[in-house]
Amino acid sequence: MNGAGRACEGGVNELKANVGDGAPLLPCSMLPQMTAPHFTPDPAVLQAVRGAYARYEKAAGRFLTDFTAQGGAVHCAAGCFGCCNMPIRLSLAEAALVASVLSPEEARRVEKHARKVLHNARTAPNEDEYVKRHRLKVGYCPLLGPDGACTRYEVRPTRCRDTFSAFPAVYCQEGTWEGMNAHEKRDYAREVRRTPGTDGETHFIAPLEEMSEPVWTRCAQIMRQRWGLEAWGDFWVLTTLAASPAFMAAVERGERGAAIREARKLGLDHETVLEFS
Repeated sequence: MNGAGRACEGGVNELKANVGDGAPLLPCSMLPQMTAPHFTPDPAVLQAVRGAYARYEKAAGRFLTDFTAQGGAVHCAAGCFGCCNMPIRLSLAEAALVASVLSPEEARRVEKHARKVLHNARTAPNEDEYVKRHRLKVGYCPLLGPDGACTRYEVRPTRCRDTFSAFPAVYCQEGTWEGMNAHEKRDYAREVRRTPGTDGETHFIAPLEEMSEPVWTRCAQIMRQRWGLEAWGDFWVLTTLAASPAFMAAVERGERGAAIREARKLGLDHETVLEFS
């Protein structure tokens, strides 16, 4: 995601220690592993996603130019990773684009991360705990570089594109809100309400999230057109599945039941991280 590198407490040393790693949840040797060859994605799907991203980036660029010209603050820059340990939801169409550019080593790191996500999904007692564990135990996205920058920025998911902070990046980090006392939380709420660009509840710039809706719509359309179904879920799980020939062959046939069975064979099925419609 985007973020203000200068404001990230803990700095690059924290990222080097934690990116793509986090606290171990389950030995990967206990789970089925993906093997080559990887799937060759449908070019029409990739083109549709790239086109939707390009249109969003153009619209977002215009908004940010006007927003900052009118005095709005954007605390986002390359090298921040304060929000890069959040759960990320995306479409299988987007995941296919990411999978299409990963090196074998990157794909292995993504799969390792996906299996931590799965274990968290299966053991977290509720959504709040799922998010908390994801940030603290599953850890940072394995596609971050040692300098805190995204190494696959050009194909990052929609949610990574539309998340911008109107506050310094420390407010994006896990534990900041939880560590505030009642007085500090009231001050935060008051500042959010009077900060241009927010929705009055959180410090993120709301119009940029609203502007990304056409990307989701286009992804849904192309999946329906090419596959006869939609698949949504966790970034790292779907990116791993998008590289599976058996899983994607079932998807391209429009056979959601067969696709679920293939995901189950790989140990990558759970309703929290894989959903068909």
